[in-house]
Parts: sequence; structure tokens; C-alpha cells
Amino acid sequence: QVQLVESGGGLVQAGGSLRLSCAASGRTFSSYSMGWFRQAPGKEREFVSGITRSGARTYYADSVKGRFTISRDNAKNLVYLQMNSLKPEDTAVYHCAAGQVSCSGYGCYARVNEYDYWGQGTQVTVSS
Repeated sequence: QVQLVESGGGLVQAGGSLRLSCAASGRTFSSYSMGWFRQAPGKEREFVSGITRSGARTYYADSVKGRFTISRDNAKNLVYLQMNSLKPEDTAVYHCAAGQVSCSGYGCYARVNEYDYWGQGTQVTVSS
């Protein structure tokens, strides 16, 4: 069992930056692939970024590529999402997720059902 708690959300002006953190419980954090997803009001949950167990490979949605950076610290059971050049369309609740992702590549990491554990989310609001 893994429990995930996100933090770092808030209100920021367009062009600004935020750094989200996700703290994971348990001793087996390094055995899980991690992902960040977001959900805006009235929209489906969408993939933002994913990272492999070791952190060697990362994946990004086209909408955030070049602006967001995912990283992890397995010694501290933390995963981060650095978000730069934020836009109003980035406004959403951001959730981190952990899973024994069974395959490789962007398409695999972007699938919601590859993840078994989800955090409650942190609100990110970007004003124009």
C-alpha cells in the first residue's frame, strides 16, 4: 500500500512558476513508476508527465513539454513537478500517481489504469 500526498499548488500569474511535490509513504517507493495527471472542471483527467522507477526516463504531454520537468528522489520518497511559464490553461487539480507500470513508452505511462495509487490532488490556478 502506498499513500501519496501532494503539495505546492496555489495561485500564480501567467508566466510564473510553481513546484509541486508528492510525498509517498512506504519502503517500496523506488519500485513504483510515478506520474502526474491533472483534471480541470468539466474535463477528463489527463496525463501530464511520468517518470520511471530509477528516474532515468521521463515522459511529457505535448502541452507541457519544454515547460514542465518531473524528477524524483528515491531516498526521500518524493517526486516533483517543476512548472515554468505557466498558462491559464494549466489551471487544474494536479494528482500524483504510483503504479507498477507494465510496459514502456509514452503511451503506457499516459494510461490512467497503469497506476494503482492516487493522491487527493493540489489545486493550481493560473491567472491571466
